[in-house]
Amino acid sequence: MFTESDFNDIRPFNDSEVQEPIQRLLKNNGFLKFARQVLPDFSPEMIVKSLESIDSIKDFQTKFVIRLAKHIINFTTKGISVEGLDNLDKNKTYLFISDHRDIILDSALLNVILHENGFETTEIAIGSNLLIQPWIEDFVKLNKSFVVNRHLTGRETLLSSKKLSNYINYALNEKTTSIWIAQREGRTKDGDDRTQQSLLKMLQMSGGKDFLNHFKNLRIVPVAISYEYEPCDALKSFELMMKESDEGYTKSALDDLRSMIKGMTNDKGRVHFAFGKQIDYMLEVIEEMDESRDKYKALAEVIDYRIHKNYKLWPDNYIAYDILNERKQFKHKYTQEEKDLFLKHMGKKLNTVKGDKTELSRIFFEIYANPVKNRLELTKPDFIVDK
Repeated sequence: MFTESDFNDIRPFNDSEVQEPIQRLLKNNGFLKFARQVLPDFSPEMIVKSLESIDSIKDFQTKFVIRLAKHIINFTTKGISVEGLDNLDKNKTYLFISDHRDIILDSALLNVILHENGFETTEIAIGSNLLIQPWIEDFVKLNKSFVVNRHLTGRETLLSSKKLSNYINYALNEKTTSIWIAQREGRTKDGDDRTQQSLLKMLQMSGGKDFLNHFKNLRIVPVAISYEYEPCDALKSFELMMKESDEGYTKSALDDLRSMIKGMTNDKGRVHFAFGKQIDYMLEVIEEMDESRDKYKALAEVIDYRIHKNYKLWPDNYIAYDILNERKQFKHKYTQEEKDLFLKHMGKKLNTVKGDKTELSRIFFEIYANPVKNRLELTKPDFIVDK
């Protein structure tokens, strides 16, 4: 039996610990500068007053983080649509596994949706590589985030993964809080969303050899998150171009911080969240497979199938697919005006990064076209039973 103290190095703050990090944030110029960037309509005095009134984690989320997220929704999106909430029970906790397009917004917007529909917010998995300044760690741990340690080697990786697995199981079934975690380490840069089997192997570490009952107790719900405009499409295009070049690309801490801010401030157009059904009813079929590696592969395929099937395709996705493939296969899915607007958006965004514009454009189109490709190639695994 685990207790909260077993996870002190990775867990979020609790209510009794709120005041110290709040006071550190109020005194930190880096945080206050960040807050003014993402809340330009809020005066420094308003930000300080909001934080000074907080005395619990729920307070921090409702008075500051939810407020911040709603500001982002109002000023950088054309609204959020949601489907599949009827698949959830407000009296249960879930492990939400989603595609990962934006460092901050995927989980932040998910929590806004849950909060506004009467559900408790989730705890959020965040990579240690993103905790590049002390105030960021304070902020995310106040926002119910737990730390996934990155860049470890050998035995450290094994021990860290085991602790993370134990914490997720503990949070879901002892603390009774839902969890959000991305389907892969790092954001999907090229628009091709795939679940890493290493994630599923980590989740299993707290369940011993009992694959079936352990994953049933995790209550996995796949979530498809679709942005009409990728929050960091130009930066992703540049990064992918550099990775393909002879120079290569090494991401810095500053790059991560820039992506976080750009993701929150860039235009995202329409946004759609689709909650899939809990996948426990397929686990018994997967359990019958002989090899462990086949089970993890099958479970990843189930999650990917749900995400690809539920992913909302926007006109931009179809436009990019037709341009990239030099055809008019989906011309009935968009208008000339929508095409012109997308190309204008691309030109404006790519002008913010350096590099060969032809190559950047190709990569940019691929980012938007790959979700269409995945839908076209969507094949339901034989073992999936739709309910």
